[in-house]
Amino acid sequence: MTRFAAPIAEQIWDMKYRFKHADGSPIDQTVEDTWRRIARDLARVESDPATWEGRFYDALEDFKFLPAGRITAGAGTARQVTLFNCFVMGTIPDSLSGIFEMLKEAALTMQQGGGIGYDFTTIRPKGAAVSGVAADASGPLSFMDVWDAMCRTIMSAGSRRGAMMATMRCDHPDIEDFISAKADSARLRMFNLSVLVTDPFLDAVKADAAWDLVFDGKVYHTVKARDLWNRIMQATYDYAEPGVIFIDRINAANNLHYCETISATNPCGEQPLPPYGACLLGSINLARLVTDPFGATAAIDDTALQDLVATAIRMMDNVVDVSKFPLPEQAAEAQAKRRIGLGVTGLADALLMMGLRYGSDVAVAQTEAWMKSIARAAYLASADLAQEKGAFPLFDAEPYLASGNMTQMDDDVRTAIREKGIRNALLTSIAPTGTISLFAGNVSSGIEPVFAYAYTRKVLQNDGSRTEEEVVDYAVQMWRDKFGDRELPDYFVNAQTLPPEDHVKMQAAAQTWVDSSISKTINCPEDISFEAFKDVYMQAWDLGCKGCTTYRPNDVTGSVLSVSESTDTAPGEQPGQDGTSIAGGEVIYMSEPLDRPKSLEGQTYKLKWPDSEHAIYLTINDIVIGDRRRPFEVFINSKNMEHFAWTVALTRMISAVFRRGGDVSFVVEELKAVFDPRGGAWIKGRYIPSILAAIGGVIERHMIAIGFIEGEGLGLKSDPKAAVVNLDGPRGNACPSCGQFDMRMVEGCMTCASCGYSKCG
Repeated sequence: MTRFAAPIAEQIWDMKYRFKHADGSPIDQTVEDTWRRIARDLARVESDPATWEGRFYDALEDFKFLPAGRITAGAGTARQVTLFNCFVMGTIPDSLSGIFEMLKEAALTMQQGGGIGYDFTTIRPKGAAVSGVAADASGPLSFMDVWDAMCRTIMSAGSRRGAMMATMRCDHPDIEDFISAKADSARLRMFNLSVLVTDPFLDAVKADAAWDLVFDGKVYHTVKARDLWNRIMQATYDYAEPGVIFIDRINAANNLHYCETISATNPCGEQPLPPYGACLLGSINLARLVTDPFGATAAIDDTALQDLVATAIRMMDNVVDVSKFPLPEQAAEAQAKRRIGLGVTGLADALLMMGLRYGSDVAVAQTEAWMKSIARAAYLASADLAQEKGAFPLFDAEPYLASGNMTQMDDDVRTAIREKGIRNALLTSIAPTGTISLFAGNVSSGIEPVFAYAYTRKVLQNDGSRTEEEVVDYAVQMWRDKFGDRELPDYFVNAQTLPPEDHVKMQAAAQTWVDSSISKTINCPEDISFEAFKDVYMQAWDLGCKGCTTYRPNDVTGSVLSVSESTDTAPGEQPGQDGTSIAGGEVIYMSEPLDRPKSLEGQTYKLKWPDSEHAIYLTINDIVIGDRRRPFEVFINSKNMEHFAWTVALTRMISAVFRRGGDVSFVVEELKAVFDPRGGAWIKGRYIPSILAAIGGVIERHMIAIGFIEGEGLGLKSDPKAAVVNLDGPRGNACPSCGQFDMRMVEGCMTCASCGYSKCG
């Protein structure tokens, strides 16, 4: 029986991939049972199932080939689930009925767990005339809000969390609103946003030329291209969105340029897809293929790599026939092109085992060599499959071989495709692999550098207690097993210490031989200058990348999990006295709440809500720290006992937040954003959406009165310290799935190191 490389690997398998009865009792007794289940299901479409089941099992064994999580969890279970990860939906018509038909399709797809991508460029801009109804259009952003609400509803109904990508062309009249949408942290939370940047736009940026914002042939505005580019850059510098997709490059390089046009991607960006396109993913685990790791002859056997790739391509091709689809249009699209996305994981660990520093010229060359070998093997295997089973239905040899991807292929590959055809229109992609990388023993994710050599994870036990366990990177554990406590060599680098240009070089090296795209995060230091930050994107463009996603820790995005194994202070903080952490000079964050003084000064406010016969009295008491007055506690009293329990709970929670310190003005914004489904009330000429919002308004007025915030609406939109609360040491953002503070930005997605949850679905 296979021994898992780390406790977290077995826990991930049991939680996410192990086939179980409805009552939770296991059907897969071992991970070998899981591999056998997958192999048997994918082999059943073969003419000789028994032979191929064995071959498929051998590829899966020892975590060498890692099908995407949806395949690992769903194959062979006979459940009504799709084995495809993510979809790009149909083109949105510029009509109300068409828009809501697309919304219905999105809901049906997300109900089965699929993440979706949409291009909102096709919806007319805000203020444009709507013929026949004497009205102005509300614009694409208003409909994105509707999609966002739908996604939250589907998620709250108990299904697997959905993820969405929204794209908009850089010449749409509402592009400036799109760029700034995430400035409001409460808006479009279910979306990742990316701007479709065209070649003419980048030319205009470099020339400092004018740029027309156009819809349906009409110029709505003209702006300076460089100003618009700077707005995109400033937004992503400040709050990590929107990303940038080089859409003309994607379409020019697309093998299927002759029969499709791409304008959107799946939620994490590694699969640019046409309308109703679906992405099917799997990864070669390079970390498991290195022989003589850390030795003088460390290497990956190219013949073994190519054999594994060929088997993986056949397995993934069979998934197209085995899988179910949420919509018939998605099934038809998948069958017509048989698109798959084979990628890699464990790249950084494999480089470490060979003594190569991630981002160095030698590592870049080695990465490109491995990716070329994988691409060649994939295309040759697909050509052999075409000879055996038939080419994909829309295959046309001459235009196919004229695409940007194919022109760089070796002559033997091009000859094989011309003579045999090809089974799968596109074959390679590098997707987020956070969860399956944990499953495989915490190998490094995708082509990302190692995030942390080791960290401590809290594990919830059956009795409610928590134990701690160390989670160690796969290559680091191998080093420890071989060399004991010997210090790690200089070439052991991590995502936080690498300069951004090294990230870009590695992405570009891989992109050369990836026919779809790559999900990768380029980590930038918090103190990077804005000009240097912009240069990262231009470097990505100049080196041939198809898109660029960055992450710069700051007060808006939050800090990522610290990689330090010794410090007790969160990133960006200085230790203060009595367990406090000082950030930003005069704002104090307490690791332990302050004790209540014997007496406090405060104010009581009377609040009358129309539905209640009795008034609510809200008392807010303050404390003075460093000559600055700040709210410390809240009490609510009323003769109306109907809501006694929740008002007590609310005031205790608000008071607990106030006592933790820092800029707690975000509490106001959270309360003001609560909408009562029964409807709100008009108070003094203003619509208040709920009684909780009214309470938030009272607290806001008090904060203004004591000088804690400068004016209405000027409080923080979200908790700036949620990412790094100094309780037990350094923390990341809280995971919405398991609650652990282990969220980190990896491969373009916020991903939990404890349970494998990913924002990208």
